[in-house]
Amino acid sequence: MYVGVTSNLPKLIVEHKEKRYQDSFSSRYNLCKLVYYEQFQNIVDAIAREKQLKAGSRIKKLKLINDFNSEWKDLFEDIQS
Repeated sequence: MYVGVTSNLPKLIVEHKEKRYQDSFSSRYNLCKLVYYEQFQNIVDAIAREKQLKAGSRIKKLKLINDFNSEWKDLFEDIQS
């Protein structure tokens, strides 16, 4: 799983899908599917949430994803519209 912060989610997803950065974590582990996201108005809040998620267990992340997107559908198309 990849947890990160961006100001342009659609652009970041395209970069992951196209594996633009060959030595990146997402490219190395073939992470190119958006299954969960949160939006924030304030970057400080977004970074705080990122740190909270990264510090959490894999089980907590799986529960968060399953509660939000139980089918693990790629949500990239949803954020495009």
